Amino acid sequence: MEHYQKVVDGIGAMACIVSVEDLGDGKKGKFRIVTGNKAYIDSIEHPAPGTEMLTDRFTPNAEYTDYLTRDLNFEDACYSAAVKKKCLHSYVHPDRIPVWFNMTFLPVEPDIGNIKHCMYIMEINFEASSERMSNISGEKASAVLETCIKLRGTGDFRRTMQEVIEDIRELCDAEHCCILTMDTYERKCGVMCEAFAEGSPLLPMETYLDDSFYDIADSWEDTIAGSNCLIAKDDQDMEVVKERNPVWYASFTGAGARSIVLFPLRSQEHLLGYIWVLNFNAEKAMDIKEILELTTFILGSELGNYLLVDRLKILSSRDMLTGVMNRNEMNNYVDSLCAGEKTLPDPVGVIFADLNGLKAVNDRDGHVAGDNLLRNAANALREVFDENTIFRAGGDEFSIIVEGMEEEELRNRVGLIRSAEEKYVGVSFALGYSHEPDSRNVRTALRHADENMYEDKRLYYERHPERKR
Repeated sequence: MEHYQKVVDGIGAMACIVSVEDLGDGKKGKFRIVTGNKAYIDSIEHPAPGTEMLTDRFTPNAEYTDYLTRDLNFEDACYSAAVKKKCLHSYVHPDRIPVWFNMTFLPVEPDIGNIKHCMYIMEINFEASSERMSNISGEKASAVLETCIKLRGTGDFRRTMQEVIEDIRELCDAEHCCILTMDTYERKCGVMCEAFAEGSPLLPMETYLDDSFYDIADSWEDTIAGSNCLIAKDDQDMEVVKERNPVWYASFTGAGARSIVLFPLRSQEHLLGYIWVLNFNAEKAMDIKEILELTTFILGSELGNYLLVDRLKILSSRDMLTGVMNRNEMNNYVDSLCAGEKTLPDPVGVIFADLNGLKAVNDRDGHVAGDNLLRNAANALREVFDENTIFRAGGDEFSIIVEGMEEEELRNRVGLIRSAEEKYVGVSFALGYSHEPDSRNVRTALRHADENMYEDKRLYYERHPERKR
């Protein structure tokens, strides 16, 4: 103890000695903080705001989990330094603390039986340092730089992301690699891209993305437990995952996973999704961690920009109340059809669907009831047509524009709308349709469909004068 105290006291930065119990065959026992210099002990007993640990009292030779939640990445780094005698450096931002850690792990002597030691030196940065983030080997920096160049020079983000994920899978020597996005508004997950090793029996992620999968993905933050990522490379690590998240563990091991890397993707501290790697080369675990720590920082930023632009596009083209396309998008679509960009124009069918009685509902029951009626009206139309062909043309008016549909089928669809509206209380449409063999004449079809709809509405109010607006 006295020998180690002299060692850490000679270090100007925060430093401590960690003992690692080596159980053989790559298995690890207890990890203890043997002693620390004044700067390190002060970081526990007099922490900076936001960096508080589980206790504010330092006890020599206590297990490190007395101070922070168990962290497999910290254990792996200490084991590599103390047992494998490697010198390691890492620059990370753990989720549990709002700071960046500049960390170095160095092997120290002597070993005492199966108890091995390393020195852990750390510096805290309250803002990310690009200089320290880029302080990696030339080979790893080249891999990260290649990702940056691909993403910055792309005109097709999804295609480029597919290339990037294939590169990452090869770097990790893994069976499967995937980027999963999370929509916190709709509580849905989606696959941005994924790559498989040749001959892999693993199934595509889309196979598992049912309505309940968001809840599974939402649990990963607790599974990572405040670290910056999860790396489970062997049975001992996987037992920790099983203990923390038994439902997910059963799911992904049942699907054929034996090891996993899971990194959150963030932009401006907002969680966008995750990148995961299955059945990777355990010998490359430390290299994988170092490469992905920087790569995910870049991917998170680029993905954030892409999703923002994508969301702005949705906001500009969707009616926010009903979720169908808006009037502006309808005008753009009609203009493109009239321009006749196709060599052989398709036939085009138009249906106008005007919601009967909306004003009466608003006057009697208020605008919340009216909004619900509009949503149900849109849902009825979705049962018959793809929502990308449905447009909210005005307050209570919807239009459907479809290419390539013959007139008989269009007429049948009008009947299906009549059946669908019966499923929703209060939903009743005045309907008019028209068909043109040449989509360039779509405006003619719109005019005739509108005229037919108004005739249907006149007949409706003749039958129901009490609902007249």
